[in-house]
Amino acid sequence: MKRTFGWIAAAAVALAGIGGLGDASAEAKEFRLGLITPPPHIWTKAAEAFGEELSKETDGAHSVAVFPSRQLGNEAQMMQLLQSGALDMAFLTIAEVSNRVPNFGAFYAPYMVDDIEQAGALLKSDVALDLLKPLPREIGVVGIGYGMAGLRQIVSRDPVDTAADLAGKKLRITPFEPIRDFYTALGAAPTPMPLPEVYDALANGQVDAIDMDLELIWKLKYSEHAETILISDHMMFPMVGLVSARVWGGLSEDERATISRLMKKHLDGVIDSYIALEPKFLEEVEKTGKPVKKVGPEFFGDAAAEWEKIWSEKAAVLDDMRAAADKL
Repeated sequence: MKRTFGWIAAAAVALAGIGGLGDASAEAKEFRLGLITPPPHIWTKAAEAFGEELSKETDGAHSVAVFPSRQLGNEAQMMQLLQSGALDMAFLTIAEVSNRVPNFGAFYAPYMVDDIEQAGALLKSDVALDLLKPLPREIGVVGIGYGMAGLRQIVSRDPVDTAADLAGKKLRITPFEPIRDFYTALGAAPTPMPLPEVYDALANGQVDAIDMDLELIWKLKYSEHAETILISDHMMFPMVGLVSARVWGGLSEDERATISRLMKKHLDGVIDSYIALEPKFLEEVEKTGKPVKKVGPEFFGDAAAEWEKIWSEKAAVLDDMRAAADKL
């Protein structure tokens, strides 16, 4: 499979040099960019701002049509569309990339970072950016840079005093292995579920708790069904800006440079926005009047160590990433 995608990327570059896709680069093009986040979300707003600036800088030669809220499918489906060239761009959680390239699972190491500022600095670091370089060969996409959501917290329908209170509880997670392995080690029952289904599932008891960031706990009103909100900051939640390698191969060097520069600018802006807004999101969650408890690594007992045993074998870059985080 890796050889196949490597061949696709190489073929796209070759076509660009002999006519083929390269001819399209001189024509006006509206790129399609997909996301799972709703229109008001910071990621979606950043995608729209990127498109507006690209159109302005290219005098309308290129523009971006943004498709939020899974309009083009879930993240796995959008990744397949990127690989085939049917979708031009996407802002996806690192989760979907880590399902295909295990090294990216290292980003989800419990307590890799101490706070959101350190998380942002790590995502802008060389060790993080170097992970993007092999993606055209490995999975047929070009990685431009990272964004993120806030650090992860837990919302429970029931009172929670210790981690034992989460044992056996159905806890909604984003559907990928690193988060699943963490909550399995904790003794919970991790339950993969797409974002649009979460509110109703929490309201009707289909799940007992959710793993979520502060922004959505507040904006999507998950707190309405909470008896405990644990402010744990236990895991970062990165996003990555991707371009189809097939599409990339049909662009000129100047077009690639412009798209890279502008998309990276707005991805960095996402990181900066979360760093600035996270205290406000916490304040808004606290205003709901629901019980809010701050907990640290000791709350989770041996779960982090169990996670480390599993992922130190899967993600070769884990030690390097921890070392980089420790220097920040």
